[in-house]
Amino acid sequence: MTRTVRHRTITINGLEVFYREAGDPQAPVVVLLHGFPTSSHMFRNLIPELADSYRVIAPDMIGFGQSAMPSVDKFDYTFDNLTDITAGLLEQLGVERFAVYVQDYGAPIAWRLATRSPERITAIITQNGNAYTDGFVKDFWDGLFAYTENPTPETEAPVRGALTPEVTRWQYLNGVADESLVSPDNWTIDQALLDRPGNDAIQLALFRNYPTNVALYPELQQYFRDSQVPVLAVWGAHDEIFGPDGARAFQRDLPNAEIHLIESGHFALESHLEEIVGHIRGFLARVIS
Repeated sequence: MTRTVRHRTITINGLEVFYREAGDPQAPVVVLLHGFPTSSHMFRNLIPELADSYRVIAPDMIGFGQSAMPSVDKFDYTFDNLTDITAGLLEQLGVERFAVYVQDYGAPIAWRLATRSPERITAIITQNGNAYTDGFVKDFWDGLFAYTENPTPETEAPVRGALTPEVTRWQYLNGVADESLVSPDNWTIDQALLDRPGNDAIQLALFRNYPTNVALYPELQQYFRDSQVPVLAVWGAHDEIFGPDGARAFQRDLPNAEIHLIESGHFALESHLEEIVGHIRGFLARVIS
């Protein structure tokens, strides 16, 4: 029964936050933080694989998935504010210490949680979630940073491409040798949520705020050096957004970081779930007592 996934909603700062949860409430906690443009749906297969040994919690960020989606004039969409909501959720759920699994957007939220309260983090698992500028694939990031530096209609137009069905599908399939392993339900669900009225403005606001994540890297890397927090990187080696140098970079400040390059892309769980689960279970068993 511990593998049964429950789907719940809780109110944080007046906003409904949806989350998935499974496992023994007394077990060590693993928090799963999703990327763009998805939601906790990306963890639907991972949660039961971990729930026999851990209490697993996977929220949807505000503006994503089944969580509230206030308009940009009613909520300031920044990574700081998304972190505040996540911290509020964990507080209401009584979570004091936890390991965290991050992917893409989940990484900057976890990094803020860690630098604010380093004693709460027991371990980090990163799956294509950068903490260094190493691995930023130039062809993908040049356009986004041009927009963040000078947001005009001209620089916005190419960035809006990231909200299209073609690019949503590409995010799941880039770097995957056997595309039949990836369910089209993924990009169909994500695109339906992106296409909700007003969601484009939300995503553009977060794009504009992305440089604050890079600005956090020096503080974050100091946290790594000071804490020597256990880190596992299970990385889609062929990701054309966050390349494999992003995984290798963790060993610069964390010599004992465990690095595994997976023969997959950005959403490696879709094609290599069993391999990634094996690495996670072995890692957590070693580092969490």
